[in-house]
Amino acid sequence: MSKLYRFGVSLEKALIDSFDNHIKTLQYNNRSEAIRDLIRNELIQKKWKEGGKVAGAIVMTYDHHKRDLASKIIDIQHHFHELIISTQHVHLDHDNCMEIIAVKGHSEEMEKLCSSLKALVGVNHVDLSISGTGD
Repeated sequence: MSKLYRFGVSLEKALIDSFDNHIKTLQYNNRSEAIRDLIRNELIQKKWKEGGKVAGAIVMTYDHHKRDLASKIIDIQHHFHELIISTQHVHLDHDNCMEIIAVKGHSEEMEKLCSSLKALVGVNHVDLSISGTGD
């Protein structure tokens, strides 16, 4: 069970007003939860930069008509099997597919996986979204 720790923060009126407007548009119920999210995000970014273990999702789109591309994507995924938790394949239209790859591991290896996928001819876009592992 987590214990709450209360502390005070002094901010300029204009800054807190801007923050309140911002969190209202994001539908936060209170400042505390918004600040917790900011702190969590900062710590995840720190872990990423330091090569720590993170979780994430790689989303890529590609032309499935490109010769041997699907086979190359699968080969790369097998090479990085220790990172990959699951994959989902989506048919976007007659020519294009999307692959969503759930990953967990060290940031350097995720970057290598993304770079390997981006370099393939026929891949239109690759993006990685990171999150914490729950640790």
